[in-house]
Amino acid sequence: MTTSRNLGIRKRIALVAHDHKKEDLLDWADYNRSVLARHELIATGTTGRLLEERLDRPVKKVLSGPMGGDQQIGAMIAAGEIDVLIFFWDPMEAQPHDPDVKALLRLAVVWNIPAASNRTTSDFLMTSPLMYGEYKTVIPDYSSYLNRKL
Repeated sequence: MTTSRNLGIRKRIALVAHDHKKEDLLDWADYNRSVLARHELIATGTTGRLLEERLDRPVKKVLSGPMGGDQQIGAMIAAGEIDVLIFFWDPMEAQPHDPDVKALLRLAVVWNIPAASNRTTSDFLMTSPLMYGEYKTVIPDYSSYLNRKL
C-alpha cells in the first residue's frame, strides 16, 4: 500500500537552529530571502523572533526547542503541517534536549519530507525546481512494522 501527500506550491518550511548556529541560519535566510518570501515560515521560539526581525516578515512561532518546540515541530510534521525542515544543529555542542532533536530528525525521515542540516544542503534544496511547484511525496509503508507481533 503506497501512501502519498501533495506538497503545494507554497511550502510550509520549519526553521530551527541551535544557539551557536542561529547567526548562520539568519545569514542563510537573508541570502535566500526571495525564495523564503514565497513560502510559509514556522520556527522555534527565539529563532522565529530573530528571523522576523531579519527578514521583516511574519514567522509562525512555536516554543523554544528545549521547552518543547522541537516536539511541536515534530508533531506538525506527523500531522502533515510541515513540508520542509531546515535545522541548523550544532554538531560540536551537547544539547540538553538531544532526544527531542533526534526525534525531530527521525520524524522528517519517517514522513519523507526534505530536510537539510547545513547551509550548503539548504541552498541546494531552496534552489531546486521542486520548490516552485506542487510535488507528490511518497510516504513509506510502515504497516508491516506496525502490525508485527511482539
